[in-house]
Amino acid sequence: MKRCLILFSFLFSANLVYAQVPATKTPFAGKWLATLDFFGTPLYLKVDLNQQEEGLKGTFGGDPLEGKVNGSQYHFLAKDRNGGTEEATGRLENGTLYGDVVETRGDDLAHPFKYTFTAVLAPARSTAAPQRHEFAPTIFYRQFSPLNKPVLRINPGDTIHTTTVDAGGVDGNNVRRVLGGNPQTGPFYVETAMPGDTLVVHINRLRLNRDWAGSDDALVDRATDSNLAVKVKGNGKGIRWHLDTAAGTATPEKPSEHLAKYTIPLRPMLGCVATAVGPAQAPPPTGDSGYYGGNMDFNEITEGATVYLPVSNPGALLYFGDGHAAQGDGELNGNALETSMDVEVTVDVIPGKRPPQPRVENGSTIIATGIAGSLDDAFRAATSNMASWLEDDYKLTPSEIAQVLGTASQYKVAEVADRNVNLVLKLDKERLKTLTQVQK
Repeated sequence: MKRCLILFSFLFSANLVYAQVPATKTPFAGKWLATLDFFGTPLYLKVDLNQQEEGLKGTFGGDPLEGKVNGSQYHFLAKDRNGGTEEATGRLENGTLYGDVVETRGDDLAHPFKYTFTAVLAPARSTAAPQRHEFAPTIFYRQFSPLNKPVLRINPGDTIHTTTVDAGGVDGNNVRRVLGGNPQTGPFYVETAMPGDTLVVHINRLRLNRDWAGSDDALVDRATDSNLAVKVKGNGKGIRWHLDTAAGTATPEKPSEHLAKYTIPLRPMLGCVATAVGPAQAPPPTGDSGYYGGNMDFNEITEGATVYLPVSNPGALLYFGDGHAAQGDGELNGNALETSMDVEVTVDVIPGKRPPQPRVENGSTIIATGIAGSLDDAFRAATSNMASWLEDDYKLTPSEIAQVLGTASQYKVAEVADRNVNLVLKLDKERLKTLTQVQK
């Protein structure tokens, strides 16, 4: 079913607090969040309604609709571009829309089917002063799932100060807290974040909270040709690194002969930042990445960076973890200098805009990720992501987008160690100074 496939990322949370329908002559008017019961699976879509006396116009999951109201009863017909329809009848009762829908596809698989939905008005943003939350995690999750119970509910503008465990599940006190595999802190429920919005995650502070990190000496398959693969086939032993936060350096604790004086600068980063996927998608493990973010392993997600993530569920459900003391481009060992972290982030919500894939911004650059199964596809995804960013935020035409990308693009291989690769496209803000940016 076209409609339900498109809506795979929307999930209901029964704990939301919503605005009530105002006592006006147009009680159906407004922006509604509908919860579909699709054979026992909750799916979500937005319904925008404009009521003029007894007439209804608007959209149902993006499809234009027209209909009528009669007291508290309504009927409308929505049509998609492929000839499919959604015919809804129902009532408005105590601020909730109830509906029965008959949907028909506009192709050879046009077998009508029925489902029900309820809809409530989208919540208003809180006017409370921003709060700072001290959060000590007691549980860590290993899937970017919408089914995990939120550990904390916060408002846009609020700040979270917390900690993460390392990829193996060990905390800053060298205590194993959970099975390994990139366990995450969260999920954090962000009030008013709705499917179709953007979650904004400002990384205020990343601090190492212990003096060691783990890695190994393997090389991932994507990084080796046949000759190099033969040479490193015996690699794979664990390497423990000493983290000297005073000097800002990392060194192997038991260096081999030629690395006796090898030192690298510390650059703490978060390997994972994500929002939960929707209910129609099997929850991915925290070693995976995709449109939701996840295990992106991008070494510029550091202190001072801002990450923009698509929202697929009410509350967004923010996860983060997999701290790295340092990492080269690509995460070529299959891991980085894996360690626990002290983390402070501030969250916000951009309503009504949803990026196709995560985006990152720092003081000097804007960065579009491209996460896909191959480097070729990731290259295309990063280019498309940046093109839509320039169109949305700078209102550039296709010709103008091509001119900017052709003269200013910088590509970087962020991660090649996992099922999906992450290739990013960077634009220097200096190149964009003459353009007018639309206010978020």
